[in-house]
Amino acid sequence: MPTKNRPSSREYAMILENIEDAVIALDQQGIISLFNPAAQNYIGMSEKQCIGRLFFERFGHQKILCKLARTTLDKGRSISDHEAVVLRMPGTKPRPVSTTVSPIFASNGVQQGAVMILRDLTQVRTLEETLKRADRLSMVGTMAAGLAHEIKNPLGGIKGAAQLLQMELGKDNDLQEYTQLMIRETERVNRIIEELLDLSRPRKPQPGKVNISQVLDEIVMLQKQAVAERAIRFKLHLDPSIPDISGDRDLLVRLFLNLIKNAGEASPNGGRVNIESRIDSEYHMSFPGAKPTPMVLITISDDGPGIPQQKLEQIFTPFYTTKDGGSGLGLPICQKIVTDHGGFMQFVNRTEGGTAVKVSLPLISNRENESNINS
Repeated sequence: MPTKNRPSSREYAMILENIEDAVIALDQQGIISLFNPAAQNYIGMSEKQCIGRLFFERFGHQKILCKLARTTLDKGRSISDHEAVVLRMPGTKPRPVSTTVSPIFASNGVQQGAVMILRDLTQVRTLEETLKRADRLSMVGTMAAGLAHEIKNPLGGIKGAAQLLQMELGKDNDLQEYTQLMIRETERVNRIIEELLDLSRPRKPQPGKVNISQVLDEIVMLQKQAVAERAIRFKLHLDPSIPDISGDRDLLVRLFLNLIKNAGEASPNGGRVNIESRIDSEYHMSFPGAKPTPMVLITISDDGPGIPQQKLEQIFTPFYTTKDGGSGLGLPICQKIVTDHGGFMQFVNRTEGGTAVKVSLPLISNRENESNINS
């Protein structure tokens, strides 16, 4: 019975060069003997900088990786860590990775080294955080639906009584300012309730073709007038090759209007807001039975004071706000719009100062969107 030909050394090398996971091989003394292109990309070092070097010296600052490698070399067993390892290398952003180290045995059973495989978890962590936010919004929406009726009825009565009292007092009465305050506050509470209800019973997106560049251009035109007194400059860097995306135009206008307005408010007088669109090279969306779908990335950045890290982790929490007089519901609603369109959103502090919000939306056809957005 004929046997299949074993892959040649060249074929093995081609596999290692094209695999998306980082692969690092060590001999029994811990000397790096293989460092594939994905490892170079993950770690920000070339093959030449690593081959022939002692792993424990080259990566001494990565304590967990060194511990995993040492355990495998000394005890000859596989070991994994899917939670705690974060690659922190100069010139690259922190990258969470799933790590597995396995021993390499020769045909006679003698251990000859170890192989370390690193899998990027950046996208997984981002999607996990998106799901957590969606769960929080769902909980708040359920509470809002139950409380809205109980609050709105007495609130309407209070406002009506204040308006009647205002009419009875006459325009020159000193008590008019109190009735005006009562009316303003009841209207403010009512607006908050309506925003809450947007989380609990938002209309479903109505998929259609949306020219995202046109949407952003129109919003910027409006915002230029709104902040003209503060001399805020808006710079558009839009990729003209991006085709129409499938989505609800009204909801996307609301999303980007809120984000661009926030960026303008965060910028100092005379500051600048940059809006960029491009095909996202880092993420793609996968649907069962279909090819991976590219994502459109829209980045809106300001040159304001930035957001402290501890606050950055809370900005999507309903009622949390860093603005005076804000309701803390604008960003949760934006998050829901993005999620309903099959995308995700994240805020990051820029190294040069200020904040950037990144919105990734799937570049899918209208027919696909009808089945995926509304499912």
